[in-house]
Amino acid sequence: MAAPNIVNVSTITGITTGRALTNTITTALVMNPASSGKAFKINSIIVSNVDGTNAADASIEFYDSSASFACRIASTVNVPADSTLVLIDKNSSFYMEEGDLLRGGASANSDLECLISYEEIS
Repeated sequence: MAAPNIVNVSTITGITTGRALTNTITTALVMNPASSGKAFKINSIIVSNVDGTNAADASIEFYDSSASFACRIASTVNVPADSTLVLIDKNSSFYMEEGDLLRGGASANSDLECLISYEEIS
């Protein structure tokens, strides 16, 4: 898995995606395919609790395929009922290389939804 050179960029595509989180941390949120020739810049990760009564815990992790290592961005962070938590914003953005994966889960199935804004750089 290579780290694409982003000095001579030909295209930057802004993408926003959303997913409901299940009760395991295996839900793929963003995946940069191996040999894509692209880098992804994660600009924001926002988790919302859509349950009007109960809090739920969010876990989001970055999987670095070149090191075969998963690093938790958030580990069982409480999101109160009917509230939103900003995990990553423009001040803490990061890059995903080829083969890297962003995945997440929740303590309660379908109580949390995750919105991710990122740039696909090629």
